[in-house]
This record gives sequence, C-alpha cells and structure tokens, in this order.
Amino acid sequence: MTLRTRTDILLIAGFCGFLYFYGAGQFGLIGADEPRYAQVAREMLDRHDWITPTLCGHPWLEKPPLYYWQAILAYAVLGVSDTAARLPSAVDATLLVVAVYLFFRRFRRGVEVDAALITASCAGVIGYSRAASMDMALTVAFAVGILAWWAWRESDCRSYLALFYACMALGVLAKGPVAPLLGAIIVVLFAAMVRELRLVVRTLWLPGILLFCAIALPWYIAVQLRNPQFFREFILQHNLARFSTDLYHHREPFWYYLPVTLLALLPWPVFVIAAFVRPLRTWWAERKSGSAAPNLELQFNLFACCWLVVPVLFFSISQSKLPGYILPAIPAGPVLLAEYLRREFEYEGPAPKWVAVLHALVAAAPIVPATLAAYLITQHRLPSGRPMLLAVGVALLLCAGIAVTLVSRLGLRMLRFVTLIPVVLAVAAVLKLGATSIDQQLSARPLARELVRLETHRLPLAVCGTSRELEFGLAFYRNQTIARYESGAVPLGEHLLVAPPNWKADIASRTVGRRVSFLGHYAAQDVDYYWVSSAGAKR
Repeated sequence: MTLRTRTDILLIAGFCGFLYFYGAGQFGLIGADEPRYAQVAREMLDRHDWITPTLCGHPWLEKPPLYYWQAILAYAVLGVSDTAARLPSAVDATLLVVAVYLFFRRFRRGVEVDAALITASCAGVIGYSRAASMDMALTVAFAVGILAWWAWRESDCRSYLALFYACMALGVLAKGPVAPLLGAIIVVLFAAMVRELRLVVRTLWLPGILLFCAIALPWYIAVQLRNPQFFREFILQHNLARFSTDLYHHREPFWYYLPVTLLALLPWPVFVIAAFVRPLRTWWAERKSGSAAPNLELQFNLFACCWLVVPVLFFSISQSKLPGYILPAIPAGPVLLAEYLRREFEYEGPAPKWVAVLHALVAAAPIVPATLAAYLITQHRLPSGRPMLLAVGVALLLCAGIAVTLVSRLGLRMLRFVTLIPVVLAVAAVLKLGATSIDQQLSARPLARELVRLETHRLPLAVCGTSRELEFGLAFYRNQTIARYESGAVPLGEHLLVAPPNWKADIASRTVGRRVSFLGHYAAQDVDYYWVSSAGAKR
C-alpha cells in the first residue's frame, strides 16, 4: 500500500467517521418514520422472522426489508438503541463514498479523493446518513449500480454489468421497483443522447437478468405467500397510488425538487451547476453542427447529467413528494463536479471571481442556522442581537477566506479543503449547540425517560390528541403498543396517558367513572401525562 493510498484511506475514514457516525445518539429518533422503522426491525428480531415486517404485532408491508435486515444485525451486535437504528444508514453512506473513490481511482484518476469527499460532505448525504430510514440504502445501491453500468460501458467487462444488475436488485429490496425503473430511464435517455440505442439492447443481458431475479425475487415471493394482502398494500397502494395520487397527503408543487436538490447538494450547488451546464452546451453545439458521436469523456459527463436529472423529473411528476425521494440523484452532482475539476486542474488557474464569491457565500451560509439551531427549534425563528451577529460574523469570515483562496494562485486545487471547513464546523455546531433542543423538542426519548422515572412498575401507555411522531417515538422507546383514545382503544386496566393540555374535556368524557391523576407537564412538547385507574375501580 502506497503512502498516498494510506493518506486517502485516513482522510475518507476520518471525514466519514465524523460526518456520519460521531454523535449519532446525541438526540433521539425524530419524526414518525425513524422510530417506526426502528421498531419494525426490533419486532422482526424478537420474532426471529426475516420475512414479514410487523409493527405492534401486525404486518407492516409499506417497505421492503433491506433496512430492517441491516438494523437487525446492528441490534444483534450492539443491542437495541437509537444509535444502532441509525447505524445502517451511516454504513451505507460510507459505502457510497468508498464506491465513488474506487470508481474514480479506476477510471478517472487524479480526483478520486476530491470525488469521495465532495460526495461525503453533501448535506443530503450527511442528513440521511444520520436517519433510520430506507433512503440511504436505496441511494448506495442505486449509485453503485449506475457507476457499475458506466464501468461496463467503458471497459466492456461483464463483471461490471453483473454488478449493475445485483445493485438494482438490492435497490428493489431497499425501496421497491423504483431503482430498476430509474436505471432503465437513465440508460435509455443517455443512449438516445449519444445516438447509440444498441446500448439498451446490449444492457439486456440474460445472466444479469437472472442474477437480478435471484437476488430480488425470493423475499417478494416469500412475503406474498405469507401475506396475501402484500401485493395490494405494497405495489398498488404504496407505489402506484402514492405516485399517481395524493393518498398520503404529501402534495407539493411541481418545482418542489429544484430547491430540495440544491439544498441537498450544499455546499456544492454553484460548482455542480457549472459542471452540469458545460457538457450540455458542448453536446448541443456538436449536435447542431452535425458532428460525430461525442467522445468518451463527454459521454461520461452526459451520463452523469442524465443521472442527476431523471430522478428529479420523475419524482416531480409524482403527486406525492417527500425530500428523501430524490436522494439517489444526489451522488451525480459530486461525480459531475469531480470530473469538472479533473479537467480544470490541467490549467492550474484560479476560479472565475463571480463563481468563487457565489460559492463562498453558499458554502458559508449554513453556519448561521447551524450555530443557531437551538433558537430555530425552540422559537421557530432566527434570533436578533448578539447571537445573530456572532453567527453572521463567523459565516462572513469563512466566506472571505474561501473566496480569497479560490481566486488565488492555488485556485480550484484548494476547493475541496476550504469548502470542507464550514461543513465540519456546521455539523459540529448542530451536535454541540442544537442536539439538546432537537432531543427535547422533536424526540419522544426525554418524555419516555420521564415516564419510566415516575413508574413503580411498568404500565401500559395510551395517548390522546398527540402527534403520530410522539406516538411512534413512545412505542419505540417503551417497546410497547400505544393505545390511542380517539380510535376507541381505551385500555380497561390501569395505565398512563399522554395528551395535550387542551384535551382534558375529551379525556374526561372517555374515562367516566375512573380516577385520573395529573402527574406532570412536559413543557418542551406541551403535553401532560396522567395516571388512569382501572375501569370499575373506586374513585
């Protein structure tokens, strides 16, 4: 192993370790999805069942099992915890970074570390690497598959084509048929752009198709045999109906994914846009002039452009939109940018001034919300006065440093280093200054601990009028089925109850003849908690 290789490994390991793994448990699981998916994996582990996902003992067939399998392994090694629940996404993000590094080391030498660290530092990758969800598993499978397809295209080595099919199959196990569908659209669009439609036919390789089926189909067949409702729930409701209707109330405007993509590419969107526009302009000029097929270098850039655009357009058409849907497109941005830098390094010049200044502003800007995360979470606004001045001052200093460096003699060769500084500082600021507020305001973990402290023995738990996020969070942290009063599920026995203060009348109407004792108020999420006697107990 050469000195450079060891240095590369240390750099990548250090950045991935900090950006994805460090402080993964500093705040509890947030939202409805994180605790729900974590609990599904726990129940599968408890039942020793690798086929049917369950939640509260009932089949939960919304998603395929790849994340659950990964979480089961993490639980088996580390025990059940929120950190273990997030570990699969952190590992998947690291695998994504390593895959980009190895691809560039083999096919685009000279910028492999840049490509890896740019990928590692994208806001979307960092965010979802710290979430217990399926999105990162789909993204790494899809990205490795797309890179493998190009590796086959360039080298004509069938092993890469086999890897492409294997990764598309893993994508199906991660989140359903969207992976091969997007992969097929990208290949067809690229083949049309370079006027080489026979690529589509060559990609349809029988051994690869059989490999895809051997990896993807066994679980789908097994879960359908055990759960006859699977096809209706998973394919018809959670794929076709989710795409074509607003069944789950996630409607957003058509242009929604444009700002989401730019935010997910932070701090790199300025240079990614420049890297995206250049090959398209060259291709269009050559096409208008009637030139021959683009050279291989231009073709690679066009392929990466297709990779970036297709998921964004595809999900923009969808009637149901969530930010994580377009995560598989995000690695295309760093790939395009790394290839752009590889060409620019030949000239050894500074970056254009306006590009350098705009990039510096965009790269440094996240420092402000990161350092003021506690205010944003607790007050839902940025503060005025000294905290705001300090945050803006730090951001402006970073901005000036980045801009001056990029327009200096060192130019773009320092782009990676100077841009990673605000990324590291922003992540550190959120973990140091915002983690406590995130935990208290957005997670059920502190409330679950408070309820345990009050109990002399473990009691059932019910909720009334609370959010789904709190309900699923309490279900994970207490490892209990949570009854919901509004659904008519009022436990007959002695139990605890969590509800907002303004639901007292509703609680009283549902607990007639039972003692209800107020135990406390959890101010961070404005809910009360009560002890409720058994039905028929003397008041």
